[in-house]
Amino acid sequence: MSRSRLGRRVVGAGLCSLFLAAGLTGVSSPFAVAAEEEVASPGLIVAMQNDLGLTEDQALARLAREAEAGELVPLAEDAAGDAFAGSWFDPDSGELVVAVTEESAVTAVEETGAATERVTRTVAELNAVKSEIDTMGDRVPVGVAGWGVDVRANEVVVHVVRENADDPAVRKFLAEAGSAGPVGVEMLEEPITTHAAGVVGGDPFYVGNARCSIGFSVHGGFVTAGHCGATGSAVRGWDNTHIGHVRGRVWPGSDMAWVDVGSGWWTVPVVLGWGTVPDRLVRGSSPVPVGSSICRSGSTTGWRCGTLTAVNQTVQYSSGEVAHGMSFTSACSAPGDSGGSVIAGDQAQGVHSGGSGSCGSSSMTVFNPINPILQRYGLTLHTT
Repeated sequence: MSRSRLGRRVVGAGLCSLFLAAGLTGVSSPFAVAAEEEVASPGLIVAMQNDLGLTEDQALARLAREAEAGELVPLAEDAAGDAFAGSWFDPDSGELVVAVTEESAVTAVEETGAATERVTRTVAELNAVKSEIDTMGDRVPVGVAGWGVDVRANEVVVHVVRENADDPAVRKFLAEAGSAGPVGVEMLEEPITTHAAGVVGGDPFYVGNARCSIGFSVHGGFVTAGHCGATGSAVRGWDNTHIGHVRGRVWPGSDMAWVDVGSGWWTVPVVLGWGTVPDRLVRGSSPVPVGSSICRSGSTTGWRCGTLTAVNQTVQYSSGEVAHGMSFTSACSAPGDSGGSVIAGDQAQGVHSGGSGSCGSSSMTVFNPINPILQRYGLTLHTT
């Protein structure tokens, strides 16, 4: 069951936003209807057909295999031991692929049900290279959009904006980064920008004149992107009525925040489907493997799906801020989607931060994983 090396892929990213309704107390009947849905609802299957180019049967089979792969991840990593070099879901084979550096680990990993691939460097070695490049953060030139471990390529990949690829400062940075260890380069057609926007219609929240998208409900409030507003800022809902205030925020460094909810608003464990799919219930926050299908919903672009393409990435935004520990998905996004939810099935994955492109052919999206936000502020995700 050992596998040959996979080809390089194009980086991409995505998100989702959670809609909070204002009005009387209690949860209205549409949410009760949503509670009865299966994760593989007809609307979700349609979105995967449209955005991932799958047939209905292929989408159903993929969801089932991704769920199986997610359950295998901790078992296979333990089986690999010190030889572990990362893992990902391969949609072509429907298998979890575990990279290992030692032949002695192959049998143990394959006994868990995962496929294996022999590589040169462990994930610990690659993380050390990334950490060394992180120390160069005070001298990152314009045109370098970030870097992180690519387990499928078994190297650290630096993301460079194509129009800046030949800049002397960019070349110097790449040379210095290469001295830390194995480094590859991937081109972006546009720089990574945060996706806040001016006031427009939809289902947003507002801080001053900026519009962002609500993320996941937590008990007592909701989580969103840190760049949307400073700690203490007043937050207004889609109808311009007061929701609460930003109670905690990290930006830059990460891109996370949480907002308290009151004044007639309440929280529900729902992600808005924007008519493309039925509204999605949230049942947990278990991370999915790289390669898994993932969907997002935002107040600008609605519901879109793609795949999780990378985790633990360092990003430099066009405005100069740097954020660590970010993830990428190929589900597209646009300004105004910032803070919105990224979800896989019924499992919360993170809140949208920014992206390169705007649902064009080169679009990619960046999101801040959900669990570090919950842990930092001691929050509990609102689930069914």
